[in-house]
Amino acid sequence: MLRQKGARVGKVTPAISQLIADMLETMHAAAGVGLAAQQVGQALQLTVIDVRAAKDRPSTLERLGQPADIAAFMPLVLMNPEITPAAQPVSGPEGCLSFPEIYADITRPESVDVVGMNEKGERIEFRCGGLLGRAVQHEADHLHGILFIDRMSAATKKELKRQLDEMHAETKAALKKEQPR
Repeated sequence: MLRQKGARVGKVTPAISQLIADMLETMHAAAGVGLAAQQVGQALQLTVIDVRAAKDRPSTLERLGQPADIAAFMPLVLMNPEITPAAQPVSGPEGCLSFPEIYADITRPESVDVVGMNEKGERIEFRCGGLLGRAVQHEADHLHGILFIDRMSAATKKELKRQLDEMHAETKAALKKEQPR
């Protein structure tokens, strides 16, 4: 499922609202800052993000060209996001709830312009940077079947090869158990 590109969300239905609530609960329970629908078995362009707990990694947010209160914007529900780079790429640390205990420096634009739909089905537009910018890009990648391990340098992948191979083997074995005979 993590490799599946998500279908666009046309409108917010009761099922989508329930999925959003469940994803927020799952993300907060796992102490994550973001969660994509693919990570909970749904191939949809839907992600939830909440960077309020990350005090050591600052975020920036602008709405209508003005600085905005990040806490008031969280948790962020983002559907069908379109992301445009707004600054030069920088390298920074990332992890992923789908790859526990694996962290690496990933290069992404420092800030991005984002257009999407919120939990009410309304159009939202903003520019974000820092941790929020990184989280939005990381989660948007998930919505297109791209994983943060795909963005790692060759040297980093080589360093993490044993861990990634073990995780891959465990996942394959678990999937094999789940398949009906």
